[in-house]
Amino acid sequence: MTTNARTLTLTNLRHNFGVRLNPNDSFFAQWLKQVPPLTEAEQQGLERLTRNYTYLSQEDPPLEEVVKLVVVSPLLDLADFYQPPFLIRTEVGTTLEVADEPDISPIQGKIDILVVQETLWILAIESKPARLDVTAGIPQALTYLLSAPTSQSVLYGMVTNGREVLFVRLYRSQPSPQYSRSLTYRLLENAQEREQVLQGLKYLGTLLPTEALP
Repeated sequence: MTTNARTLTLTNLRHNFGVRLNPNDSFFAQWLKQVPPLTEAEQQGLERLTRNYTYLSQEDPPLEEVVKLVVVSPLLDLADFYQPPFLIRTEVGTTLEVADEPDISPIQGKIDILVVQETLWILAIESKPARLDVTAGIPQALTYLLSAPTSQSVLYGMVTNGREVLFVRLYRSQPSPQYSRSLTYRLLENAQEREQVLQGLKYLGTLLPTEALP
């Protein structure tokens, strides 16, 4: 029997995997102190993203697939994650098991969008239906980062519901992994916060390996 990653809570992760929040790690705010301003083209791209999402959400909140197409994909493009040295894989299955705990069911799920540099899982992006609070995606994003098949000890994730975005950083130390999260940034109502989301993504790209793919 397996548990769906979408049903997990932060309490589940704390009890079963020892995951703890580090409230003193303001990593994203520190990044924003080091980033250059966006170009005019990047600002125009964000404005277009906002117009598209606003138009498509006039009547009903866009569901997950629309959020991925209209919000996540343009953000990744503007942050240059569709260029070398990065690769994109989508709907990647993952399973997380608790060592030496046979009574706890393995957790299975699919990552909605995953940025991969060679075989390394770098950035897991979990989109949620727009009617949900963006923080509802944190447990699922952390589950995917915990189960990433790499020896890398620090992993990053981004959660969005289309209207808002937040980032998480996970230290996979044992026996008590620690995570930290950014503030929640509004994509639609606040132009400055919208720009900060893209600036943070671009800065994250500079932290990743830059060796070109063959």
